[in-house]
Amino acid sequence: MAFAAIHRRRLLGGALGLTAAPVLAQPALPQCRAGTLYLTIDTGWGREAEMIAAALARHGVKATLFLADEPDFRGGTTLGPGWADFWRARAAEGHAFASHTWRHWYFAADPAPGRVRYASRRGEGAETLDQAALCAELARPIDALRQIAPNARVLPLWRAPGGRVTANARAMAAACGLRHQGWSANGFLGDELDSAAYPNARLLSQSLGRIRDGEVLLMHWGVRSRKEPFGQVFEALLDGLLKKGFCFALLPDRGI
Repeated sequence: MAFAAIHRRRLLGGALGLTAAPVLAQPALPQCRAGTLYLTIDTGWGREAEMIAAALARHGVKATLFLADEPDFRGGTTLGPGWADFWRARAAEGHAFASHTWRHWYFAADPAPGRVRYASRRGEGAETLDQAALCAELARPIDALRQIAPNARVLPLWRAPGGRVTANARAMAAACGLRHQGWSANGFLGDELDSAAYPNARLLSQSLGRIRDGEVLLMHWGVRSRKEPFGQVFEALLDGLLKKGFCFALLPDRGI
């Protein structure tokens, strides 16, 4: 069996079967009068993870969670043993998962056909990945999730760290069975920005004012560099968007 097919099966488990039936148009629910939003959460530092997860549960909102093994606020990593219960609980709640790479390095250049330069922003090094190595890098966080929550819903999607994706990385990942998923311009919630210039009140007002139907929203379970944790206004953001008449949905298998 070709390596792409092997990695595709490892990454997706039974997820591809979810697309077998045609998707039929459904009438909009009254509470969705403003449209549908797609909340995505990258791993980040994890400082506000429990606060954010509790707010999601209270409002019945499901999100698509992009997983990487990043350094966390406790001194471990976000796919280490200390996070097993957290990810298991999110899977049980019905959130979906996708790959955010294992090491959370950045795709920097395409040095040759079928090759992509992959480099750490924390000074851990850099290397050139071929097709098999890229598939393995994208498969590893999902393999770790499967050890924790075998029945978790995994989508055939991936997201490059920082959203920085090269042409080769995109094409090579497609050969692994994965489509790159970014976010919409108005969906950037700003939790990575400096809180002195972008305090929570400003980010909240900005998001409530500009988010429209169909936006793919991006945030994290906490960002190390932000002094004013965005998680403190996350529930207010959910409240505001729901009151405006938005509904939340998981990303479809094909992405947005």
